[in-house]
Amino acid sequence: MKILITGARGMMGRDLSRIAEEGGRDVWPTDVERLVHDPADRIDVTDFQDVGRAMGQFEPELVMHLAAMTQVDDCERRPEEAWLANTVGTRNVALHCRKRGIPMVYISTGSVFDGTKPTPYHEFDVPNPQSVYSRSKYDGEHAVRELVPEHFIVRAGWMFGGGPEDKKFVAKMIDLARERDELRAVDDKFGTPCFTGDISRRCLELVETGRYGTYHAANEGWCSRFEMAQAIVEFAGIKDCNVVPCSSAEFPLPAPRPRMEAIEGMHSKLIGLKAQPHWRDALKGYIEDVLL
Repeated sequence: MKILITGARGMMGRDLSRIAEEGGRDVWPTDVERLVHDPADRIDVTDFQDVGRAMGQFEPELVMHLAAMTQVDDCERRPEEAWLANTVGTRNVALHCRKRGIPMVYISTGSVFDGTKPTPYHEFDVPNPQSVYSRSKYDGEHAVRELVPEHFIVRAGWMFGGGPEDKKFVAKMIDLARERDELRAVDDKFGTPCFTGDISRRCLELVETGRYGTYHAANEGWCSRFEMAQAIVEFAGIKDCNVVPCSSAEFPLPAPRPRMEAIEGMHSKLIGLKAQPHWRDALKGYIEDVLL
């Protein structure tokens, strides 16, 4: 199968490209920045003509669309950029998939829900996005549903991964824990830590089923940011740093965050796919095998 991947420089994009290639697929990883020295590696999804050029050149049998503006607070500060990247860009990709009659995988987010539910959200709960980021991603979902009959919309939770180039929550916590004797992490926001390797494998499993629809690609379990930070410090083997719980009010941010962002993959289980590893097991393996 020939697969075109957008956003391949990102945390999940690197894992997805590698895992898809290891499975014997013909993969063309692309990004808004060149991946190597070949100009063909560069695709700006906000440019309708550029997307068409890329698809005409590679002639994919499947497009996996990861490219997005993902910094939540930047989206809140610059909403037009967010809708251009996350909604218009997604619509551009979807239109070309429709024109060519090929399936599309779209990576969305668990933050499309408002966070008022006391337990994790599943695929049959009704979204109610609260931030510019989550609204722009949800509008991207609408574009995919409207334009591409054969689609997979895959929502992910608190992503971690990226390997040596990791600059997100896990790597930041490890660096800070090595420098300080105390870390503060919020205990009133909840989510599902999701390993990019596991999300990538689940996406490829879904494609093989041909069971189109909306799915949550989530590791098992859920936690607070405080509990995740505790686990990171523990798995990194850092003994002289204490993780202290605090309120999210101590860290005011431009974009609202739902209290509950945890998700569960009910739909995947209903079609017979196995549950993904527990988030603690996935996090432990990632830190010990990749970061240390």
